[in-house]
Amino acid sequence: MSAAAGYGDGLPIAAFATAPGKSALTLVRCSGSGSLELAAGVFSAGEKLLRAKGNTVLHGWIVAPEAGGQKREKIDEVLVSVFRAPKSYTGEDGLDVSCHGGTAAGNGVMAALRAAGFRDALPGEFTFRAFMNGKLDLTRCESVMELVSAKTETGRRNAVCRLSGVLENEINAVKKTLVEVLAGAEIFLDYSEDEIGLDPEEDAGRLPGRKPAEAALARLRKLAESWKRERIYREGALAVIAGRPNAGKSSLFNLLLREERSIVTEVPGTTRDWIEAWVSVHGVPVRLADTAGLRDCDDPVESLGIERSLGLLESAELVLYVINGKEGVTGEDLAFLEGLGQKPRLVLWNKTDLSPMPPSGETAAGSPLGISAKTGEGAAELAEAIAKAVAGQTGTADSEAAAVGTARQKNLVEAAAAELEEALALAAQEEPLDLVAPRLREAVNLLGEITGEVSTADILEEMFGKFCVGK
Repeated sequence: MSAAAGYGDGLPIAAFATAPGKSALTLVRCSGSGSLELAAGVFSAGEKLLRAKGNTVLHGWIVAPEAGGQKREKIDEVLVSVFRAPKSYTGEDGLDVSCHGGTAAGNGVMAALRAAGFRDALPGEFTFRAFMNGKLDLTRCESVMELVSAKTETGRRNAVCRLSGVLENEINAVKKTLVEVLAGAEIFLDYSEDEIGLDPEEDAGRLPGRKPAEAALARLRKLAESWKRERIYREGALAVIAGRPNAGKSSLFNLLLREERSIVTEVPGTTRDWIEAWVSVHGVPVRLADTAGLRDCDDPVESLGIERSLGLLESAELVLYVINGKEGVTGEDLAFLEGLGQKPRLVLWNKTDLSPMPPSGETAAGSPLGISAKTGEGAAELAEAIAKAVAGQTGTADSEAAAVGTARQKNLVEAAAAELEEALALAAQEEPLDLVAPRLREAVNLLGEITGEVSTADILEEMFGKFCVGK
């Protein structure tokens, strides 16, 4: 990574690790060679800080730097946690300054540290240094940001799984297998088949180690498939509430959010545009959108809202179509549901408190789920149905199994699988091994990119630039 960008210059850095604001404490993180010496210049117990062992905590004051022999102003009473290389998050000497909460105290501490010689850390620079110093591979680095942005308990567990090295270990195990297969192939490039010999059972298709390579391909495909599920927990599933005006969409939106976000009136067309909010449904982060009532109208503003709602429906992972139970299923309802094609949907018969579903449970729209957005009747069953509908698109998950957590990882796994698949296909066609080996080598290199064993400055700068400052 270019020193011009700031990353990798090795200078002492400092940044807020917690957002300044109204709170009990604010944490300022510092790291880099010479950081303890610089911090000692603005700490009331500077000599004690210089002598402190790693993983110890000191009490004192952050004070203004010396200025012409004047009495040094006290900035804030703090606790300083000391870390010595290499036993620190970044692998460098560093310290965490715990000061009082509030904007003024934290800003005062940061100003003193800047005056002492620290520069402001760039986004993700602490984690970048942890990577460069061998404390974390790239999959663990990315899991740090996953953990910070996790929206549900399930998302947190999945991120912790990757942070503990489960994905790294799986990638390295597959890569080790492919390196062994590649080594065998390259041996055969240097020696004749008669000198070494091929086992017709194990190495059919002129590729030594064919079966281990096929097993590795199956593991890569499984990893790539895991992205469907992990993307939902990382980015959330878009569930769009749709239906005719006055079907109760906004009331349902408020019920699922457990707060009054959408305006609810008896006047058709009140919702002129879609609004959205996040909600956790059985551990699944759902981006819930309330849309304008679907109908033909002459009002240009309402028509624009309906047009936007239809556009949002195209990208929805799940449609919650609300039927007004007082009116029953109409031709407009049936036409809209037919227009959804194969898109996953849940049909809801709303207002069961006023108009129960038919005794048979069957309607022209099938067997809707009965619910009253006004009283909350059926809400628990709806939440369970939403979770099952989303899970049905992603498959079941093993919380301790390896899974990719970012689009970058997924793309590299798919590319490595494609190279390996091509290598196996060439071998099956009995093509020369000098055509097969480069495919295997490229698959190995792609897996190395996932963990960071193979990387470029541009890729690293792009990735860490998306981190929050302080991480």
